[in-house]
Amino acid sequence: MASVGCAALELLVSLLLWISTFTFSQGKENYSKYGYPFIKQASSFSSPAEAPAWSGGGKAYDYIIIGGGTAGCPLATTLSEKFSVLLLERGGTPFANANVSFMQNFHISLADTSPNSASQVFISTDGVFNSRARILGGGTCINAGFYTRASSSYIKRAGWDAKLVNESYPWIEKQIVHRPKLGPWQKALRDSLLEIGVSPYNGYTYDHLYGTKVGGTIFDRFGRRHTAAELLASANPEKLDVLVHATVQKIVFGETGKKPRAIGVIFKDEKGMLHQALLSNKSRSEIIVSSGAIGSPQLLLLSGIGPKADLEKFNISVILDNEFVGKGMSDNPLNTIYVPTSRPVKQSLIQTVGITKMGVYIEASSGFGQSSDSIHWDHGLVSAEIGQLSTIPPKQRTHDAIQAYKKRKGNLPHEAFMGGFILEKIARPLSTGQLILLNTNVDDNPSVTFNYFSHPYDLQRCVDGIRLTEKILRSKHFTNYTKCNNETVEKLLNMSVNANVNLIPKHTNDTKSLEQFCKDTHITIWHYHGGCHVGKVVGPDYRVLGVDRLRVIDGSTFSDSPGTNPQATVLMMGRYMGMKILIERLGRAAGV
Repeated sequence: MASVGCAALELLVSLLLWISTFTFSQGKENYSKYGYPFIKQASSFSSPAEAPAWSGGGKAYDYIIIGGGTAGCPLATTLSEKFSVLLLERGGTPFANANVSFMQNFHISLADTSPNSASQVFISTDGVFNSRARILGGGTCINAGFYTRASSSYIKRAGWDAKLVNESYPWIEKQIVHRPKLGPWQKALRDSLLEIGVSPYNGYTYDHLYGTKVGGTIFDRFGRRHTAAELLASANPEKLDVLVHATVQKIVFGETGKKPRAIGVIFKDEKGMLHQALLSNKSRSEIIVSSGAIGSPQLLLLSGIGPKADLEKFNISVILDNEFVGKGMSDNPLNTIYVPTSRPVKQSLIQTVGITKMGVYIEASSGFGQSSDSIHWDHGLVSAEIGQLSTIPPKQRTHDAIQAYKKRKGNLPHEAFMGGFILEKIARPLSTGQLILLNTNVDDNPSVTFNYFSHPYDLQRCVDGIRLTEKILRSKHFTNYTKCNNETVEKLLNMSVNANVNLIPKHTNDTKSLEQFCKDTHITIWHYHGGCHVGKVVGPDYRVLGVDRLRVIDGSTFSDSPGTNPQATVLMMGRYMGMKILIERLGRAAGV
């Protein structure tokens, strides 16, 4: 009883802290209240009263980091141990955002298309709806929370120092990662995977191992999310400035020297005023772009680094002609199978994963379609799971289709949305596309193409994954869990068809039928990457080729998405590269 009372007290304190945080932040926007005195609104960036609006306030920084996301926050925290750092984030903070903070609101945050949403929707030319983060903490604020490391072979291929990698992961884990309390849906998946031969069972582990395992999560036992923004609490507050609602317009280059030399950035504050932040004159001072796989190549292009012909179309002054900026974009296609049940299902996000040798990952989620504030009632298309019109081929997911879909969903009985999903994701897709500018407004999404399933091997693996999913659904653990008689199953399946929720095809021995199913029902799991590849846009040290004092450190440099879910490795990368830079500059004096 004492432990129950203690847990209840801890939950109450957590809720009171969140309420006080929310109340306080709605007023003066002073983030000192909860331990972040260095976070300020972008408009606070000082300039002499008589100076033009774009002029900086005279302070120069050793490092300017563009993007306070999954990589940017640990990177800024680490560099601030020894050097002055300015971290610029285009969004707000997550601390008082209930849609970000609580797992039960996961789907609502993704469905929010307002200008101040933590997620910015974009639609690839393939027709797939997607999201990019727009908040301090980046993707860790809007993702499903699953935490699992990259494989040792991935670390080796990346050319990273294994010892330093294995010191960097725990630095993250000690601060924001938790062991999940396995929900019923996740237990059913775990047992079903083992029943059909996705073995061995590797238990609870962060490691990437073939078989079935339970991974970590950034949600604590009360369902509260812990994001990359919380890593800033470990920063040196005397050396770190964080500006939110600071949208970088372009990187500024000096004209002296043999190569273009980054000297500062121009950013817009929340009031629309322009400011210029400058690097110090120290030779090793750098601008580091950590704006993600969409934002980083987009910003390089807007700053004059990219294919010359493309830049000249928009009258962008060419700093460096590099044909590879924005190329090699890739996204791991996801196909979800809806499993209706005869009773409500407890909400759960990814906790269990099956890592197969066929190049397919199997995961699951449950319970996000049945609550009164769910997608079913409020949101329509742009959502985490069943709101993605998943039985309509991507390019037919039009505005009219959205409206018709929302109307149909509103007329369906609540029971149609009780259930969960089996998620089937392709590992290391070989299909690639590109990112190009549509205009010179950094607030607008560029045009992104992923060319899903253009490579036949990707399509074959999807077919294999769907067949594996069918075996899971027929396993005794799932049939015992759903506990539906044939009449109930048929009723729920019919409801699901009307709801445009994708169900497994009836003829799974027909390869062509399954191939079409893969093409027609694929969505995203938000693991897109590329656009600034190592060896083409940046070197092995992530310095941009052909220019001085500029790096890119984030998932845009990846050729493959690490592990089953990339957030652990992107977080680690921020810490790892921060430590590498400190050691590079200070040697033993780095003290890390």
